[in-house]
Amino acid sequence: MSDPTNVKIARMLEETASILGEQGANLYRAQAYRNAAQTLLGLDRPVTEILERQGVEGLRELPGVGEAIARFIRAAVETGRLPMLERLRGESEPELLLASVPGIGHRLAERLHRELGVDTLEELEMAAHDGRLARLPGFGAKRVAGIVDSLASRLGRVRPQAAPARGPVEEPPVAELLDVDREYRENAAVDTLRKIAPRRMNPTGEAWLPVLHTARGKRHYTALFSNTPRAHQMGTTRDWVVLYYDGGGGERQCTVITSQVGPLKGLRIVRGREAECERHYRALRDRSARAPGAAR
Repeated sequence: MSDPTNVKIARMLEETASILGEQGANLYRAQAYRNAAQTLLGLDRPVTEILERQGVEGLRELPGVGEAIARFIRAAVETGRLPMLERLRGESEPELLLASVPGIGHRLAERLHRELGVDTLEELEMAAHDGRLARLPGFGAKRVAGIVDSLASRLGRVRPQAAPARGPVEEPPVAELLDVDREYRENAAVDTLRKIAPRRMNPTGEAWLPVLHTARGKRHYTALFSNTPRAHQMGTTRDWVVLYYDGGGGERQCTVITSQVGPLKGLRIVRGREAECERHYRALRDRSARAPGAAR
């Protein structure tokens, strides 16, 4: 008989595969989750044991389990939840998970999600170590140290004794992110995307939130309009687009918005990467000016 934790996570992976298929994701991607689920059901030991002894690398050695799915399995073991599945269901509430960490209340959790794009405990730990957390008002050295200690205790049970050092994270170029944003908004405008009914900020239960699954090379993307309290307050639920994608250390995210100020006013930008966006648009203008037939 399979270990109960293995069975629980396998069911999550199977449901993820089914929803990905219903929402028009790549068939091979959906099948990868089904294959991983079957692997977990066939294991002769718990995934928790593999994580404790070998970490994520041990999961990657299992048949049908690649880097991204290994990270998702780890998240399910750490928290009992699979953020990606909750998001596909329309139930994602990362603020509740972040607020469960001592030293972070509901308001700070909302800021972490909104301003840093933090969805998971692992992303919170990364933000604490790379300095982003300390740069937010309200996060002094003592509070950050307390959060790091709490996360070390909470996440340590699924880490190998000698975890590899984190290397620099390679982010997608802004041109790629803006192109995914364009694809999403164009398809949403002509109503060709599957819609989900988000649980929060949606008292009528209406299925209004379009979801796009797409890829650029080996990188898979999921795009949705922002359904945060801030987006509703600002009236930008049809402007702010949240992109989730495969990245170093697990799934990552960014938000694309229409700039309201400065030299990029009226243009789509990746929040937090404004300088790169300005260089991107400058390069586009330069290429356009050099094109044959351009006005002199």
